[in-house]
Amino acid sequence: MRTLVIDTATAACSVALLDGDRIIGRAHDVVGRGHAEKLVPMIAMLPDGGRAERILVDCGPGSFTGIRVGIAAARGLALGWDVTASGYSSLALVAAAFFARHGDDHVSIVLEGGHGEVFVQPFARDLTALAPFASMKPDAALASLEGRRAVGNGVRWLTALDAAMPVIDALPDAGEAWRLPSALTDLPPRPVYGRAPDAKLPGGITPPGLAA
Repeated sequence: MRTLVIDTATAACSVALLDGDRIIGRAHDVVGRGHAEKLVPMIAMLPDGGRAERILVDCGPGSFTGIRVGIAAARGLALGWDVTASGYSSLALVAAAFFARHGDDHVSIVLEGGHGEVFVQPFARDLTALAPFASMKPDAALASLEGRRAVGNGVRWLTALDAAMPVIDALPDAGEAWRLPSALTDLPPRPVYGRAPDAKLPGGITPPGLAA
């Protein structure tokens, strides 16, 4: 069964067309912003225009805008193609890619979270989450490592506090999604923000559809 993977939750805009664990086509570009303009042409350039029997999308945590761009595209294509859409965690995907290349028994994934915070979650080698993910200030994130290596584009915030820490930069890559077990790819296609949205209505009310 072919799966179209969409990942726009972070600075990367990434798509892949998979057949089981075989990569049929992929594209990955670190764009920072502009995911909405970049995504559809990237999907169109995949074999068969990315057409698949299933769609998998990164639900976050990550960028508010990026998450919503990816999920909107996944939902729209699923409706148009009459196929199912489900999601996965950006943190779990980075962990899966790391363990595929390194022999560590555990790791802490650290992704940029905005407002000077980072999203942090530790994983065991079998991708069991050792704690719920959290949005933390860099000092709290550093203290949470407990000897684990820190991996992700948020590590640079930690090195400002500990210059001896090795920088292992990483972002989610849609082409790595085949490494995730099925138990980690069954999230509903809804945003997982990780912290309260910036946008507020008068009185401090969160706009509909933006609640974490």
